[in-house]
Amino acid sequence: MTGALRAILLMLALSPVAPVSAADIRNEVADFADLPRWPHDDHAAALSVFLETCPDMAGADWQSLCALAQTDPAPRTFFELFFRPVLITDGTPALFTGYFEPELFGALRPDARYRHPVYRLPPEARNSSVWLSRREIVTGDVMQGRGLEIAWVDDPVELFFLQIQGSGRIRLPDGRVIRVGYAGSNGHSYRSIGVELVRRGIYKAHQVSAQVIKNWVRRNPVAGRELLLHNPSYVFFRRIDEVPPERGPLGAMNRSVTPGRTVAVDPAHVPLGAPVWIETEGHDPMHRLMVAQDTGSAIRGPQRADIFFGAGDAAGRRAGRLRDRGRMLVLMPIQRAYAMLTDPFE
Repeated sequence: MTGALRAILLMLALSPVAPVSAADIRNEVADFADLPRWPHDDHAAALSVFLETCPDMAGADWQSLCALAQTDPAPRTFFELFFRPVLITDGTPALFTGYFEPELFGALRPDARYRHPVYRLPPEARNSSVWLSRREIVTGDVMQGRGLEIAWVDDPVELFFLQIQGSGRIRLPDGRVIRVGYAGSNGHSYRSIGVELVRRGIYKAHQVSAQVIKNWVRRNPVAGRELLLHNPSYVFFRRIDEVPPERGPLGAMNRSVTPGRTVAVDPAHVPLGAPVWIETEGHDPMHRLMVAQDTGSAIRGPQRADIFFGAGDAAGRRAGRLRDRGRMLVLMPIQRAYAMLTDPFE
């Protein structure tokens, strides 16, 4: 899961953002003593996650550290001896949000309960830059009788949000779980229904969340269905059978992501696979060593990150509540860290 669509609902700010140039980037090397609660984290858990993806990292220094990590070192000592935390900033305040893997209830055959199809990508959509709109796909018969259904689910609202997340799990009546991932789209630009609710004056921007939108659509079934059709973008899926259901979905490094330890970043500033120290403020502060293993279309800038919370409704609620400030430091191999230092006279 690349998270290409999952964070768009969080982009509710209506004012333009000034572009950031390379000259705005500042790199500062910190000490582990500067990281509050560093000694109290579970460094072994972070090292285990680092090992999942470090073999795929480029660079002799990364590969050497990855090989060393496989020799079962003392986790905290490993990070403190061979890395230095680097604070990368561009003048934009840090923002941490959360994402999760939705779990829907569905079946491999339609019936009175399971009526809403999860579609594969049709050939004509694959071969066209812009295909039919959501309204045309949902209300028309272009998809009928073609065997493009992966499964049928019981809730059209959850299906809509599955498309925003870009991947998820479908729990079948017999308890089995299948996983689906992003296969393509109809090429239309995403139109936020959260922004539309704000435009209509139904909610203020700070009130809008995924759960608020779901509740409004369910309370207003006719207007709610029309609201979903306001977004012309439509996402198609593929089955992902190579990842066991008990594992997390695939991240941008094509490896399973880990709840509470995987973070999505902007790879223009943070190397994929690098350990990152997260400090969030807010109602439930977090100080934790994670690993940058995913990306997202709304994740832009050196202090922007999306934390993976796991699968299902509980994870979704936790992810939906997170919108905190704080800071993120990237743990870089020592020589690389000092080579990144910004000249204080620049």
